[in-house]
Amino acid sequence: MELRQLEYFVAVAEEQNFTRAAERVHISQSGVSAQIRRLERELGAELFDRSARNATLTVAGKAALQHARAALAAAGAVGQSVGEVADLIRGRLTIGMVIGCTITPLFDALAAFHRAHPGVELSLLEDNSDRLVEGVRAGALDLALVGTATATPDGLDSMTIISERLVVAVPPGHPLAARPRVTLRDLGAHPIVCMPPGTGLRTVFDQACAAQGLQPAIALQASAADAIADLAARGLGVAILSDSMAARYRDRLTAFTIDDVEAPALLALVWKGGHSPAVRELLVHGRQAFTQADPGR
Repeated sequence: MELRQLEYFVAVAEEQNFTRAAERVHISQSGVSAQIRRLERELGAELFDRSARNATLTVAGKAALQHARAALAAAGAVGQSVGEVADLIRGRLTIGMVIGCTITPLFDALAAFHRAHPGVELSLLEDNSDRLVEGVRAGALDLALVGTATATPDGLDSMTIISERLVVAVPPGHPLAARPRVTLRDLGAHPIVCMPPGTGLRTVFDQACAAQGLQPAIALQASAADAIADLAARGLGVAILSDSMAARYRDRLTAFTIDDVEAPALLALVWKGGHSPAVRELLVHGRQAFTQADPGR
């Protein structure tokens, strides 16, 4: 079993396609296929179901994936440890980012880090927050910017970037726009437009509703705040957003803090303890970028 075989296996598993995986690892598709076949023969089991359009993991493949990622991470740590002793930072960092992110200080931090440490290869992936958190826990991601309902997800370290109350946003003339205050129970008569499960904002909303025994009518879901605002502006439902999100749409939506949802929605950088020198350096740039963006933090 060779590390390159594990690298190809992980690439196919994540891309769900042999052609895209070959492009990612910079060899031919036939080369990837041949190495995967060799790995399967050595393990005595097929790792992928090739009968469908996409290359999907078999039961054996799912069992092997986490260990393959861990083996690659351990191999990468060897070179990074040597670099730390030699006072060098190199290798690769894989950063996760919540879908639809418009938080530009993260990009500023990545740019500053890249200028300071050009020998480190950066990879940026989008996903929903729950999967990003699991990716950090599993070692597939070094660091992630996530929406969360808890300041520090279990087993991880974190730095809170934004902490905000939930708001409901409605177009002019909507019945809720005439109320002096809005509660969760007030939303019961209206369809809801919000983010999907797995996002921090949705988790806060769902937990608040569950605490009061409420089951709101979720009519439409979207991962991007722009889409939620557009749907609400067209009268298709009331939008559930954070305060800063809603502020961008005040030209067409009126926002009210949901009076009885006190738990904030958080945006945070999360990482695993015992991180590499490169992660430590990226965190330094992250703190600087977010502090400059909000000097009051």
